[in-house]
Amino acid sequence: MEIDSVPISRCSKEHQKIYQLWFSCADSDGDGRLTGADATKFFSLSNIPRQDLKQVWAIADTKRQGFLGFKEFVTAMQLISLAQAGQTLTANILSSMVDFESIQPPTMEGLDVLLAKKKRLSREPEDNGDGTPKEQSPAAGWFSSTKSAKKVSLSSVTSIIDGLKKLYVQKLKPLEMTYKFNDFVSPLLTNSDFDAKPMVMLLGQYSTGKTTFIKHLLRSSYPGAHIGPEPTTDRFVVVMNGPDERSIPGNTVAVQADMPFGGLTSFGTSFLSKFECSQMPHPLLEHITFVDTPGVLSGEKQRTQRSYDFTGVTSWFAAKCDLILLLFDPHKLDISDEFKRVIGSLRGHDDKIRVVLNKADQVDTQQLMRVYGALMWSLGKVLNTPEVNRVYIGSFNDKPINEGAIGPIGKELFEREQEDLLNDLKDIPKKACDRRINEFVKRARAAKIHAYIIGHLKKEMPAMMGKAKTQQRLIDNLPDEFAKVQREHHLPAGDFPHVEHFKESLSGYNIDKFEKLKPKMIQSVDDMLGYDIPDLLKNFRNPYD
Repeated sequence: MEIDSVPISRCSKEHQKIYQLWFSCADSDGDGRLTGADATKFFSLSNIPRQDLKQVWAIADTKRQGFLGFKEFVTAMQLISLAQAGQTLTANILSSMVDFESIQPPTMEGLDVLLAKKKRLSREPEDNGDGTPKEQSPAAGWFSSTKSAKKVSLSSVTSIIDGLKKLYVQKLKPLEMTYKFNDFVSPLLTNSDFDAKPMVMLLGQYSTGKTTFIKHLLRSSYPGAHIGPEPTTDRFVVVMNGPDERSIPGNTVAVQADMPFGGLTSFGTSFLSKFECSQMPHPLLEHITFVDTPGVLSGEKQRTQRSYDFTGVTSWFAAKCDLILLLFDPHKLDISDEFKRVIGSLRGHDDKIRVVLNKADQVDTQQLMRVYGALMWSLGKVLNTPEVNRVYIGSFNDKPINEGAIGPIGKELFEREQEDLLNDLKDIPKKACDRRINEFVKRARAAKIHAYIIGHLKKEMPAMMGKAKTQQRLIDNLPDEFAKVQREHHLPAGDFPHVEHFKESLSGYNIDKFEKLKPKMIQSVDDMLGYDIPDLLKNFRNPYD
């Protein structure tokens, strides 16, 4: 599986040096990011039509982040060179048979003057006009600042992700901290949560082919991978890109600031001993991280309790993931009680779920038809939605499809289904930025509703006597209190948290110690959703639109 971007290896070393010089010239901030404003100035030197430049940006900005890194800049330069040669730029040109390594750098009119000017300025220290040196702008220390502001300035922001970080710290984080959103719903976000690569989680009973599926995509094994008919994967394994092949224990991974797994410490040492990170250098892992999970238990095995909150961990990963694959095989269609709880924990992430009927070439065409019907019936009872989830049928391993069982028509079906699923996976890096925005907005709304609930419960508490009795009454009648909050603030019922989980978290707190509802904080989050985020997206759209 290849992600649509031109790797640097498809560009000669001689051209890399040229492009590196051009990139440093075009990048006015010197932060390794070419914004839309910088790109329009630099790309205009090519003298190709604006419509072609619009297509260049659309193809090069594969992750839709609103800026180009060096790799994307090289892609853009090669596309401009093709456009100058008269070639039509199409969306799938990067996966075509074009020999990118032989493409010469484009003709950029007036570039020599720009390069000479850049070289001269780099030698001269900047001053304020009176001979005193100009102070360097402070590093992006705003991430640790908690100062609130009415209107967030986007002048120092060079990407959508940077903007979301700034909005989170200045507007959303204060609300979360005030009403303990991190203890009830989700830990506070860190830098690494925003910068993490897109994740794909695989769920299913043992021996449904989860580990084999990852190996099939990577076309190689990864450190710590075990495959067998018995439950071989007994831990959560995060497969991600790294400089060398190694396995990192869970306790070590959870405390690394550059990894987005700090929140897993809340599940305790018993879970962290069943968690590990498997690193290896791989081009696919530069774009996507995979999460391999232990096989969901069924039958008598469910009676043996795990030493950690399996459903809670699954729910935590579901919130972080961009895609969740539920794997079944024709001989394991039953949905056990534990699997039912796990699927229930995915509530609110229905748009991420895809179902894979794996090892489908183990049955003939007639049996496959019956198996498919039985699977849809089982899922319909568990997912509780009138819509039918997308089910991919195939055999995701390195062996050739068993054509003897399914026939030539079945083989063609499998190949088309597998291609559809691979295309779904290919789209993940392109949609990663959109997903981040989607999750951020979802979190902001959840934090607002949480603040309304806590503010309402605080208001119901007496000033002096009978506080313990009132608190117990409020906890016992929580569904009624939720209904009151919903009516008072005109909120959608589907956005409210799960009652039992909220009860469990609330019982550990003294409601009287919470803050009263602060309308200014709520208004700040409303402004963020209504004005700041739309402005951010407007600033980082295709500069040629």
